[in-house]
Formats: sequence, structure tokens, C-alpha cells
Amino acid sequence: MPTGTNLPKGWSLVQLSQLMKFQNGLNSDKSAYGRGLRFANVLEVITHSHLFANMIPGRVITSVSETNRYLVQKGDLLFNRTSETQEEVGLASVYLDDEPILFGGFVLRGKPISDALDPVFAGYGLRSKIVREQIIAAGQGGIRANIGQQSLSKIKVALPGKLEQKAIAEALSDADALIEGLERLIAKKRLIKQGAMQELLNPERRRLPGFSDPWVKKVLPELAEIRSGGTPSTTNLELWDGNIAWCTPTDITALKSNRFLSQTSRHITELGLRKSAAELLPAGTIVMTSRATIGECAIAMTPMSTNQGFKNFIPRPGIDRDFLFYLLSAQKIGFIELCSGSTFLEIGMSQLRKYHVCVPSSTNEQIAIAGILNDMNSEIQALETRLEKARAIKEGMMQNLLTGRIRLV
Repeated sequence: MPTGTNLPKGWSLVQLSQLMKFQNGLNSDKSAYGRGLRFANVLEVITHSHLFANMIPGRVITSVSETNRYLVQKGDLLFNRTSETQEEVGLASVYLDDEPILFGGFVLRGKPISDALDPVFAGYGLRSKIVREQIIAAGQGGIRANIGQQSLSKIKVALPGKLEQKAIAEALSDADALIEGLERLIAKKRLIKQGAMQELLNPERRRLPGFSDPWVKKVLPELAEIRSGGTPSTTNLELWDGNIAWCTPTDITALKSNRFLSQTSRHITELGLRKSAAELLPAGTIVMTSRATIGECAIAMTPMSTNQGFKNFIPRPGIDRDFLFYLLSAQKIGFIELCSGSTFLEIGMSQLRKYHVCVPSSTNEQIAIAGILNDMNSEIQALETRLEKARAIKEGMMQNLLTGRIRLV
């Protein structure tokens, strides 16, 4: 935390108690929710550093006195006072809309009592690393982290003058606009790709020019050899940390839009492979999650094994690997429906062996379909790379601008 002696020239160290007055939020009867005024709660505060009315889905009916007491107006600050993790407790969100809203019982409102803090700057400055470190240290609780009015009041923020605050806020707002634009574009491209998959994988809806060979109905074992996975004993260290990649669902979710799985977070030994149900799968296998989260697919780029939460597909001759990846990915809803009614979602080998799909009899048509979808996937991945870079640039800007290392005025 900077002290008064090492602050940038023209900056001051100010306690939040000098900038705002804190108040706990509204707790209403269950029957009051669902209609009435918009009602900001923990999720909105955690998710948005700068909050607008259309970001708030919740509503609550209140009396006139409650409305007056728990009103949030433009420029007010909101802090979540409880969180499942210490890292998320006390996150700040500034409300920037004209529509009056209310705030919930797990939220604290900071009502400005000074004009020293620019509202847009506040949404960034109160999430700076220096401020977050103080708030996290002040948080209390074991299972859930909590912070109260008294602790928040003592938090200190390094403030430049209003002119510099506005310049910093404008620069960071521009960075946010770039990030939000990329997020919207990625979401749009994903929808387009989803629509293309539905069209291209259904011969009754669309056929690519130049292909007229029939599509044929097959069960999945006709397209691929299906194998399962397993987990070696976790108490036997001889079975772990070898040179055989061992895939878990976490490895799949970490891929995002990348369909290729080249490495895993954990490895097993040859002995672990022999002493468990895990199998060594060849490169080119499509690994698919089959428990809880069902139907998430990736293409193994190296020989690897998986845990028992997978069903794995080794393409048969005449079946294009990439086409099979998209075909299986498109069956996610169908696979989940097979598990409906189960307490624990899992799709078994017997269900997959009976599962029918339609495929082009021509391998060239399979390759052409996969090529179109690969191009779409590559475009999404390129946008995601740009998004990651934009987020990293913004993070660096916050570090430099909110500490005065870089001055804009």
C-alpha cells in the first residue's frame, strides 16, 4: 500500500469513510421478489465493475419507506459483502444509470459524501490491485468470506486529481469497449457456427454443391471403436507421474474453442495403465465427456488415456476424424436426453452402441463439411486470442494508470 510519502505527485491517500457512507441492503419476504423495482444483488456486483439497469434481472416489491431507504442512484457504489471465496469479497461496482434501483441484503451501498471521486474512475480504482489486497486481507469467515461497513470504511485508495481520474477512466473505458466488442463478435460467430453445424450435418436441410452420394444411417460403433477410461489407485504413487497423458474433464473445459488436446494436467505410468481400466488411445481419438457434463469433445493429438468420465471414439476407415468430432459434438442434446431421469447424469456404452446418426457415404463430403466448420472454428479461435490479448493489455493499463506509473495529464 503506498504511503503519503511515495504517492505520485498530485495524488492523495484517502480512506473510503471520507468518500462515502455505507449501508447494508434490503431483505424482503420471498413473496416480494419477481416484480417491482430492479434489485441488484451479489452476482451483478461481482460481475460488473460498471453497472447499468439492463444488467439487473431481479425485481422486488417494496413499501415507499423501504424504497427510499434502499434506493440506489446514479454514482452510488455497491460492494458484495459476502462471497464463497476470499478473492471475490468486497468487489466494487458503480451504478451509472438514471433508472432508480434497489440493493439486496448481501450488498453494501456506498453513498458518496464527497465529489473527490469520479464515478467511472471509481469502478476501476476500487478494483485496483492495491485496494483489492486490502479488502481481501480485511475479509473474515471460514466457509464464506464476509466484510462489513466498518472494515470497508478503513480501506484506503490512492486518488489522482479529478482531471486525471477522468482521463484514466476514459482510457480504461476504451479498453473495455474493445473487450466487449470482441465478446459480442465471438458470441455471434459461435451462433453462426452452431447454425452451420445444424445445416451441414442434416442432408435434408443442406447439401454442399458437387455431392450427390446418399447419406446412410449408422449406429456409432459402425463409425468408431468406442473405448472407456479409468483411474489408477490414487494411494499408489507408482501409478502416477509417468509419461502417459491422462485426461480429465478439466482438461477439456480448459480448451475453450480449441478442438485439439495436446497435453493434460496429469500423467500416469505404464504400471498405472496396466492396473486400471484406463486404456492407451491412439492420436486422432475423439475423447468425449460422458458423466455430469456430457458431450464435450476434443481430438487427442498424442497417444493418451482418460479417466472413467469419458467415452472415446477411434474413427474407423472411411470416417474423417474432424467430421466425426463435429458429428459427436452436435449430438450433445441427444446424449443428454438419453440420461434424463437419472440422479447422476451419465451416458453408458450400451446407450452409445444403439445410438443412430446419418453420415455421408462419401468421405470427400465428410472432409468438405469438416473443412467449412474448421474454418469457422479457426476464426473463433483467432478472435479469442485477440480477446485474451485485449484483457491482458487492460490489466497492464490498470496496473500502470491506477498506481501513477504512467501519467495521462
